[in-house]
Amino acid sequence: MPQQQQITTDVLVLGGGPAGAWAAWNAASLGAQVILADKGYLGTSGATAPGGTTLLVIPPVAELREAAVQARLKAGGYLSENAWIHRVLDQVEQSLERVEAWGYPFPKDEAGNPLRTHLHGPEYMKIMRRVVRKAGVKIWDQSPALELLHDEHGVGGARGINRLTGEAWEVRANAVVMATGGCAFLSKGLGCNVLTGEGLLMSAEAGAELSGMEFSRQYAPSFEGGTVTRGRMLAWATLYDAAGKPLHQGDRNFGSIPELMQKGPVYASLDLADTAEKREFLRRAHPIFFMPLERAGIDPFKDKFPLTLRYEGTMRGTGGLRLTGTDCATTVPGLYAAGDAASREKVTGAISGGGAYNASWAICSGTWAGQGAARHALSQPRQADTRQLTAAGRYGLPAGADAPETLEARPLIAAVQREILPLQINYFRSEPVVAAALKRLDSLMPYLAGRPPATVQGIVQSREAAAMLNVGRWIYTAALARKESRGLQRLAEYPELDIRQTHRLILSGIDRIGISTERVPHAHELNVRREGRAI
Repeated sequence: MPQQQQITTDVLVLGGGPAGAWAAWNAASLGAQVILADKGYLGTSGATAPGGTTLLVIPPVAELREAAVQARLKAGGYLSENAWIHRVLDQVEQSLERVEAWGYPFPKDEAGNPLRTHLHGPEYMKIMRRVVRKAGVKIWDQSPALELLHDEHGVGGARGINRLTGEAWEVRANAVVMATGGCAFLSKGLGCNVLTGEGLLMSAEAGAELSGMEFSRQYAPSFEGGTVTRGRMLAWATLYDAAGKPLHQGDRNFGSIPELMQKGPVYASLDLADTAEKREFLRRAHPIFFMPLERAGIDPFKDKFPLTLRYEGTMRGTGGLRLTGTDCATTVPGLYAAGDAASREKVTGAISGGGAYNASWAICSGTWAGQGAARHALSQPRQADTRQLTAAGRYGLPAGADAPETLEARPLIAAVQREILPLQINYFRSEPVVAAALKRLDSLMPYLAGRPPATVQGIVQSREAAAMLNVGRWIYTAALARKESRGLQRLAEYPELDIRQTHRLILSGIDRIGISTERVPHAHELNVRREGRAI
């Protein structure tokens, strides 16, 4: 793939969701020249843009915040860290004040105080695009990155392609922020078609480590005929079987739905919203939830509509690139991570970030990564265009003419999905089933040596297939290594939490995946609690 456009900048941000937007704005605010390259269109692509999200906002009252931190620490299996949770609470408050100053219309309470607990996705991302451009950031839409550039000093930029023109690009930069999101394996969740894990693969090819990949057993309920996964609405629902028999009411955590679906189809009706006022409130709070239902001629407050579960992978799990510092640096110099591309274990532990925590994490990690990347880039004695950089990419990319065969991405993606999406493999995890699935995924690796089709779509899709295959391998490798049940990790053979495994699992490598452990601050605290002694 010949290079057609080459440019040098200080900081390159990959990804145009909230984390990428915040990273770009913060890097530019420190005086760095910044380019943001997005696989889609900054403002409309990704999981946040088409919907909305709640936020983790707790008043700056010491007792309230400490109680929230301790609750999160316990819920996350003691793998998070107090200091990081407090950092998020402090930073998100400051950042939301800035969002309001930029023009976001937060509602106000009776006393006139803004209620900064929810962001409407389209309005929020429209504002973020505007302020990023105003800060002087060059935005490259429809320009997915394909591989990183690196040398002995670390990462020094990336190569990619413009999906509209077919023009290949190369950006040399002394710092790169990976904000490409997680991997949802093309499971048809709204806004998630761009979240296929290339950022994790690119980073691992350059030597970055991953953490928390086992905590990815997250599925979201959705109307079977739509893609919206705003499952919070089911708190107002009664679940029914195919014969119309009530099964469950008001499931806010959706924990019963996978088990119920093993017995047969599950239907829902929002019949717990039994007044016109409640129904109107729900319509205003999440209008996007109702759109596919209404298009199908379904009244969700009276009719029963079929449910399905869509796998959310690392997007609503916890795993991602391992962070080594408060500036969201990774294990590779010059490479920073933010949002769902970064491991959220330091904040969420072994459980899902979910709306509030993930949305706040995107803002905060984007802020810290952008600032860290700018400081790193501006402090380097050599510009990236003087470095002897080479491409790190190896899998699913154009190869020489002697490549053994053509890489057919669609069948490969389908083969990966057969091992990752089924509840029977990935949700109801057991050692022999997961091990067999991992073996089948490993057997697919030789196909990545083939030649992708010489088209933009063929190149991008081949890279997506390579990323999904390897993210799946990392997930199952970590799941088999953690022989216990903690948070989003479950193994049927090990149904209890094991205090001896109160550590993080660190993965490295691709062809041969290495595993090590990382101590956490609260391992001793959990041990004391489990033994019933006072701390």
